[in-house]
Amino acid sequence: MTTDPELPRRFAELTTAHVADACLRAGVPVRCAPPELRPVVAGGRLAGRVLPARHVGSVDIFLEVIDRAAPGDVLVVDNAGRGDEACVGDLVVLEAQAAGLAGLVVWGLHRDTVDIRAVGLPVFSLGAMPAGPQRLDARPAAALTSARVGQWTVDDGDVALADEDGVLFAPADRVGELFDLAESIRDTERRQADRIRVGESLRAQVGFEAYLAGRTRNPALTFREHLRAVGGAIEE
Repeated sequence: MTTDPELPRRFAELTTAHVADACLRAGVPVRCAPPELRPVVAGGRLAGRVLPARHVGSVDIFLEVIDRAAPGDVLVVDNAGRGDEACVGDLVVLEAQAAGLAGLVVWGLHRDTVDIRAVGLPVFSLGAMPAGPQRLDARPAAALTSARVGQWTVDDGDVALADEDGVLFAPADRVGELFDLAESIRDTERRQADRIRVGESLRAQVGFEAYLAGRTRNPALTFREHLRAVGGAIEE
């Protein structure tokens, strides 16, 4: 299985926020990584098939998984969100770049920040610390088949999408549908923004006065239901 080359091209014109709203509209679980997971390289963006690896204290697991990677994959490192060691450094990032990977998502810490930024490959992690691991644990059976990031477990049936808003995981077999919806949401929001700039308030565009009147008649009416009726896109 390889990353669809259309994936990064289409995501380049979207944001994770657009895709998250598309998931909501499509009834797909919105699987966002915890907000502490941030880009090491400012402006970093990535999109690709999940390439999972569970860290147990040694760099060899990364070399092994990169050895079987396809260009465009995203290395998703599960270090259990640990805050007592850095599990990824500049050499792993360089190796991933040389193998054609799209970037790394690290559920844990990194080090060699200056060197990683110089490499330029997108890396998302929980933060940095100087010390590497001082342990070597037994490798779990799922070490190269799945990874956990926050509350979510992901595998090569998922894609990772990331930008300045954070990291989002989506099922690979539905990402085309989600991108179609996300593009529609993006276009609607852009039209709404353009109209605000020329003097038409968002309240007027979404018929907010009519919503308030409708809620008076029907207290159970939600703003989201109203937006669906008028074609708004600010909540999904």
